[in-house]
Amino acid sequence: MVAPKKPVPAGLSGASELFQLLRDGRPRTRAELADTTGLARSTVGLRLDALLELGLIRPIGEGASSGGRPPSQFALDPSARVVVGADLGATHATIAVADLSGAILLTHREALAIADGPEKVLTWVVDETRSLLAEAGRSPADLLAVGVGLPGPVEHDTGRPVNPPIMPGWDGFDVPGWIFDALGVPALVDNDVNIMAIGEQSRSFPEVSDLLFVKVATGIGSGIISGGLLQRGAQGSAGDIGHVRIERGKGVACHCGNFGCLEAMASGPAIARQVRAEGADVETMADVIDLLRRNDLRAIRAVRQAGRDIGEVLTTCVSLVNPSVIVLGGSVTRAGEHLLAGVREVVYQSSTPLATEHLSIVQSRTAENAAVIGACILALQFALSPQAIERMSAR
Repeated sequence: MVAPKKPVPAGLSGASELFQLLRDGRPRTRAELADTTGLARSTVGLRLDALLELGLIRPIGEGASSGGRPPSQFALDPSARVVVGADLGATHATIAVADLSGAILLTHREALAIADGPEKVLTWVVDETRSLLAEAGRSPADLLAVGVGLPGPVEHDTGRPVNPPIMPGWDGFDVPGWIFDALGVPALVDNDVNIMAIGEQSRSFPEVSDLLFVKVATGIGSGIISGGLLQRGAQGSAGDIGHVRIERGKGVACHCGNFGCLEAMASGPAIARQVRAEGADVETMADVIDLLRRNDLRAIRAVRQAGRDIGEVLTTCVSLVNPSVIVLGGSVTRAGEHLLAGVREVVYQSSTPLATEHLSIVQSRTAENAAVIGACILALQFALSPQAIERMSAR
């Protein structure tokens, strides 16, 4: 038998509307909130009381007075609760605790292979979450949600990985359910490039509504923000540019089973392979970057060509989504201007003047922190959504 729903006390219903206004941190008086929402001051007062009781807002100083007692102001209390974000890469993992403003409080990073399987990797996430909460002086009850980025395709509606090529044992695994059972809070799971796009846009380009984030590392992928919103596509695979065929790749096999993919020609391993074929003693992209620092022409040529290959695909992307900013991130971008120069050369030359007139192509400003910042924001977007605040109010 399903228990009947408890009635929502007067003043609690609709509190989320006020909270969404106060999330920006700017203090407002009851009168300002009433003017903005069109609600009666008595209703505003009841809903403010509800949010104060939840601990999500706090009184902040006093507003300007037109005579008599100065009015009280209210704003988000960033310290009221926390979220956790986890960036799980192929060979590393980063986890962070953030407050309600998205500010990172504590971070921990260590080597961890995604190929070790979901139980081992997610146990690490749970253990480190508890450890960081304790270190931050927070109780498990302060945690609202966990955001997780995975290095493979994710079905957005379920949070389950779908045929991830470098994640044995993860296909179809119920990541959100596993974390919920362990920590008792919702888990939001997405592809790592999507959360990098969210992290970069929120921290470095908050005024930009149309941004393309391109990760160039062991693989190549992109996150698309259009009209201020992350675009995941019908099945969550939007932005998978690594497996677009390029002219120079004819006949070159890709690990996906096709031939000529961008990833087979311009990823970190592909660049290292090309430099090695020219006689250089390199194994990894890190070795190539060491050669770049010594101005080795073989490394410079290979990285510049990889940039041109990426630019070939991005030229089409520019025509399709018309971004204001293209951000390059991932380990290969430590090659710096050599990679950027190759991308810019092709994109600016091949795209229409209208699409590139105000287009910036830049290196990531958040660097290795983009994904973990994005994972925290993913958790915040869910935990502080109108629906979530209503549920908290009802409880």
